[in-house]
Amino acid sequence: MIHSISLGAVLFGVWLLLSGHFEPLFIAFGLVSCVIVVVVTSRMEVIDHEGHPIHLTWRALTYWPWLGWEIAKANWDVAKLVLSPSMPITPTVFRTRASQKTDLGLVIYANSITLTPGTVSVEAGGGYILVHALTREGAAAVEEGAMDRRVTRMMGEDK
Repeated sequence: MIHSISLGAVLFGVWLLLSGHFEPLFIAFGLVSCVIVVVVTSRMEVIDHEGHPIHLTWRALTYWPWLGWEIAKANWDVAKLVLSPSMPITPTVFRTRASQKTDLGLVIYANSITLTPGTVSVEAGGGYILVHALTREGAAAVEEGAMDRRVTRMMGEDK
């Protein structure tokens, strides 16, 4: 039930922000459409802790700023590489260990790697992620494991 209420609130909030209409009639239409979506998804039994992970909300609020900073640093590094006349890249494909115990944790970790410029998750599963990195330094940063530890801590799997 809490997932349904949370999903409805998030849907309505996004609808309100994206619609830009604050007249009572439009707000009523938006509210009704969000309720219909929640009822249909509830009847389909697709609202769960992985599809709508509200249990991660507070931990994610500390992870996102850290990830944003990592993305900014990687952007700067990639921009320096691309603008350098010699283009000193050293493409590398490697496997890195993923210590997450759930599929959701693994997906968050793989997506975090891909969101960081200069690295792309190619394949995930079996406790490992296959990663393509633009440089050996980028590969070393992933293999160092700070992102893996932070995702594991955010998921509450570090116990």
